[in-house]
Amino acid sequence: MIRRSPRGPRQLRSVALAAVAAMLVSLAVATPSHARTPFDTDCAATTDVLAVELCLAQTEASATEDPGLGVDEIDSSPNLRQIANLPKPAPFDTQSALNSDLAFQGKYAFVGNYNGFVIYDIGDPRQPRLVSQVVCVGAQNDITVYDDLLFLSTDSSRSDDSCASTSQSASIKESWEGIKIFDIRDKTNPRYIKSVETNCGSHTHTLVPAKNRRSVYLYVSSYSPSTNFPDCQPPHDLISVIKVPLRKPTDAAVVAVPNLFPDGGNPGGNGSSTTTGCHDITAYPQKDLAAGACMGDGVLMDISDREAPRVIHQVRDTTNFAFWHSATFNNSGTKVVFTDELGGGGAATCNETIGLERGADAVYDITGRGDDRELVFRSYFKIPRTNAATENCVAHNGSLIPVLGRDIMVQAWYQGGVSVWDFTNSANPVEIAYWERGPLSDERMIAGGPWSTYYYNGYIYSSDIQKGLDVLEIRDWRTASAKLVRMHELNVQTQSWYLSW
Repeated sequence: MIRRSPRGPRQLRSVALAAVAAMLVSLAVATPSHARTPFDTDCAATTDVLAVELCLAQTEASATEDPGLGVDEIDSSPNLRQIANLPKPAPFDTQSALNSDLAFQGKYAFVGNYNGFVIYDIGDPRQPRLVSQVVCVGAQNDITVYDDLLFLSTDSSRSDDSCASTSQSASIKESWEGIKIFDIRDKTNPRYIKSVETNCGSHTHTLVPAKNRRSVYLYVSSYSPSTNFPDCQPPHDLISVIKVPLRKPTDAAVVAVPNLFPDGGNPGGNGSSTTTGCHDITAYPQKDLAAGACMGDGVLMDISDREAPRVIHQVRDTTNFAFWHSATFNNSGTKVVFTDELGGGGAATCNETIGLERGADAVYDITGRGDDRELVFRSYFKIPRTNAATENCVAHNGSLIPVLGRDIMVQAWYQGGVSVWDFTNSANPVEIAYWERGPLSDERMIAGGPWSTYYYNGYIYSSDIQKGLDVLEIRDWRTASAKLVRMHELNVQTQSWYLSW
């Protein structure tokens, strides 16, 4: 959901080369009610094989591994440092009000929270300030922005579509889940203008501009169907496509429910998730591609027809991947990084017991042309640090850093912190920077750490579940050229091409 500045390629290339040279000299030396809830560490409380395995591994890790950093202690590589933090504002400052995803527009950052969303002025990244907040309970409030519109995902069954709704079982037909639309022309006073109900709610959504730019599409990802839920029936192998006319957004409506897995997805078992929909989709509109992280499967899609996305290749990793969570293309559209959210974000998986190939990223090359394109596995990447048994830590949301000539991304790892890593060599990814806090507690597991960590206009912004908004600065020759790329808008699950070589 990136829209870069329209500067011409030749001009940008000449400016880039000169500026990079200067920089190199100066830089010699950041719960849906119908889904299983994570954060359960009682080994006897569940019959889920994967949950039991993780619980036992966590118990073993607590007895055998160095706990590392102390509570709230900060550690980082020399090239990555924190320059600002804004704690969660009341009434979002409780432990149960989890910060979630991030979006950007101009000098503003938009931060989702299970209780609503917050708008910050980041015109001075070293002194961000609160502009407004909207109380609108509805986990997990995944967020995107486009022009004067803000879109919010609701994946917890509610009594109605209002921001004053209360929790209500999905077994009741009248319960509501889906997308909420706000008018954000006045950043100090967002206005709720429209809702669209979708099957199984909206865990996440991906914004895809129409080719004529007169409307935008939202690809809505949801999962965990049940025969007891009237609006969320199995097998639920679909996504919902919402069309939003920009001149009249109140006419937004579901226009398609494409079945991505007509032959069925991953049946699950052996620690691998059953595919019942998708968790997240990343679109690359300029290349008419999308990558779907769909629980037990990873898919490559053709989205040349925005209302009829279709799968052109499907991959599965039953050895090391438990839950296909999210995806990131490289700039040339020749690679995809998929993340595995082993344990649903509620387990301590960054330790020697779990190892470096589970709860990790997987780098895939895209080979072939047209409908013959395929995803080919090349390697895994996981942060090389051991975290404490009280720290939920696993691969989570990150973004490409728009550098020239290399493939580098920044990524959140919950209480594993922030990692910057280079996957230019698909078979040999390497971490180049990191920043992290110690555990929230050295006695018990508290859900925390960075949920989403993204690069935007020269700085790294991180939405910490408990600690609020962090701003980090990276000073490294390998990422210096990214400061030349300016964006008007950033919704990370919509990638846009930038000049490279």
